[in-house]
Amino acid sequence: MSNTYTPPKIWTWDAENGGEWASINRPIAGATHDAELPKGKHPMQLYSLGTPNGQKVTILLEELLEQGEAGAEYDAHLIKIGDGDQFSSGFVAVNPNSKIPALFDTDTGSRVFESGAILLYLAQKFGRFLPADPAHRTEVMNWLFWLQGSAPYLGGGFGHFYAYAPEKFEYPIDRFTMETKRQMDVLDRELAEHRYLGGDEYSIADMATWPWYGNLVMGDAYDAGEFLQVESYENLRRWAYDILDRPAVQRGRKVNRTWGPLENQLHERHDASDFELRTQDKIAPQEA
Repeated sequence: MSNTYTPPKIWTWDAENGGEWASINRPIAGATHDAELPKGKHPMQLYSLGTPNGQKVTILLEELLEQGEAGAEYDAHLIKIGDGDQFSSGFVAVNPNSKIPALFDTDTGSRVFESGAILLYLAQKFGRFLPADPAHRTEVMNWLFWLQGSAPYLGGGFGHFYAYAPEKFEYPIDRFTMETKRQMDVLDRELAEHRYLGGDEYSIADMATWPWYGNLVMGDAYDAGEFLQVESYENLRRWAYDILDRPAVQRGRKVNRTWGPLENQLHERHDASDFELRTQDKIAPQEA
């Protein structure tokens, strides 16, 4: 059988062709069903899942709370993308793109979607983790936008074809492996010169990048550590483990997480005490 594919004159949607995430991929936008979003008591209402993009926001919220910013208190509601929660009328009203994470600020009445936009919104609102100096701020923004443009090659490119696609094909795996390793080299070279991305101060650029490339270089993504030879990126690994040591990062990466060790899963976060009382290792036995 030939592996050559000749595109038809007009593309048609085959809902069965798409691998693990076929059930949630579609060529149209908008809601598929009516459902209101839940609302909690805190200023920030987050609707998310603990993917790398979701972790960006919960890490920042936990970092803000650690800095004493009471206005950053939040309810993190679980959006089960495998079940299509992101296509509810309530979710689409907050994010017409139907992707997690999405934030609603009850103080201002603002909806904020796209993870990078949420990080920038919160950093500006609270005056934290974004330098005031114009030159330093610009450098941090350079890396924030670098991440937003680069991560799709890692997740939708390398991760999809290496780990999730229903069949393995050499060309896309080689193509996206090359780009992923190039990106890790970009980061490794920058981090040879600076402690953090954009300088020597921890910022939203690091919070945006760590869930993607930090987990990757520590060997925790796509079971691809050996394949990518992640141990060769010494500066990137140093940065990744430094950030992992931060208590707010350890908390933030657990929020809305539904896989992995039960003690690292906090399906919903509505109070700071939930990290001690409501992780799945605490409540799963009760549910059983």
